[in-house]
Amino acid sequence: MSTLKIYNTLARDKQVFLPIVPGQVRLYVCGMTVYDFCHLGHARVMVVFDLVQRWLRASGYAVTYVRNITDIDDKIIARAIENGESINALTARFIAAMEEDSAALGVQPPDHQPRATEYVPQMLDLIRQLVGKGLAYQDGDGDVNYSVRDFPGYGKLSGKSIDDLRAGERVDVNPGKRDPLDFVLWKASKDSEPDEVKWDSAWGRGRPGWHIECSAMSGELLGDHFDIHGGGQDLQFPHHENEIAQSEGAHGHGFVNYWMHNGFVRVDNEKMSKSLGNFFTIRDVLKKYDAEVVRFFILRAHYRSPLNYADVHLDDARQALTRLYMALKETPAAADTVLDRNESHAQRFFAAMNDDFNTPVALAVLFELANEVNRGKSPALAMQLRALAGILGLLERQPDEFLKGRLASAEGVQSGCSDAEIEARIESRASAKKARNFAEADRIRQELTDCGIVLEDKPGGLTEWRRA
Repeated sequence: MSTLKIYNTLARDKQVFLPIVPGQVRLYVCGMTVYDFCHLGHARVMVVFDLVQRWLRASGYAVTYVRNITDIDDKIIARAIENGESINALTARFIAAMEEDSAALGVQPPDHQPRATEYVPQMLDLIRQLVGKGLAYQDGDGDVNYSVRDFPGYGKLSGKSIDDLRAGERVDVNPGKRDPLDFVLWKASKDSEPDEVKWDSAWGRGRPGWHIECSAMSGELLGDHFDIHGGGQDLQFPHHENEIAQSEGAHGHGFVNYWMHNGFVRVDNEKMSKSLGNFFTIRDVLKKYDAEVVRFFILRAHYRSPLNYADVHLDDARQALTRLYMALKETPAAADTVLDRNESHAQRFFAAMNDDFNTPVALAVLFELANEVNRGKSPALAMQLRALAGILGLLERQPDEFLKGRLASAEGVQSGCSDAEIEARIESRASAKKARNFAEADRIRQELTDCGIVLEDKPGGLTEWRRA
């Protein structure tokens, strides 16, 4: 099998993956801040890193996968006050909704899903270490801040100097800080904030800053040096940059070996945002599209590329996934799916996945395999198709179950396939077969399949058809 290579944001290059402990992988991913329903950007993070952990396990690694929950944050506090409900009630409600959305998308639960509020003692311990090393200080407002100019490596993940970063839009200009780039580790409590977000500390009552949460949770569950840290591209700076400064500053050695960042979700070629009015929750999308279609749509793009959401792309994903299920419907796989790792399609699939999780190429291999299943009616190849797709979290239902749901949620897909048109296409296919133009015959068959038409060739050259 080929060697796994991962694009490491820190190195700005694709690198051979070498775990710290042979045969074991420790993976941390920044999860959701739970004050609202998850959106498509969250869906991409969930699916992408579910894919990563699935592939690592399929490659024989023992994986410890941690994806945190931020359940204390300025936005959470503001939303709870706005709603007139407790923070615990708000976060419990949206954690339950997040888990429903995640399960619908075929995302396997992480091994650990820590909540920030459960790790405040670890955060305070980390802050104490940073203060003791002169990397943090308390300002006149009572906040404890990290001193970025006292950490020599600051900016290495984003690739910018401190002076460049100071010109950025995200710089906090709090006059109590020594430097505008200094970020808060511990926020002094305000009288207006609920008591449930206040903890005692050596620096007075308060609550943790966002960045310290992930350093503390990852360190507690994976150790202060682990293999892979992932998240959305928007977290590269300042969140992940600040995690590096905190963790390496406190422990005096490397923090993470490989940093992975998935690309943005765009809507009709514009970045998805509430301000533009092009913001979609997972639940909005699942009202119209099957969850497996959404998962397929996400995997169809390379994880580092922008993902452009539009109905036409989801419609195309639905038709493409239907093609795969139709192959399994017409040639059922064996009940016990066993993967033949030496088979040629599997080898090309493995090579694609080991090339920085190249799902577009891996899916292309599945479609090649589906075409061979359609031509040869081979149960062994059908089994191979199901097994390889299963690694990606696809084709795990019975074909009839998907096809029934697909047609129920996609009314009108068959509207362009009238009986007369179907008969005409079948005649064209018969002519192509008679002329031994099998590529054209296969193309017509696929065209009909995309319309939800099932063909059955009978002896004597007759072809019967029905709507799936």
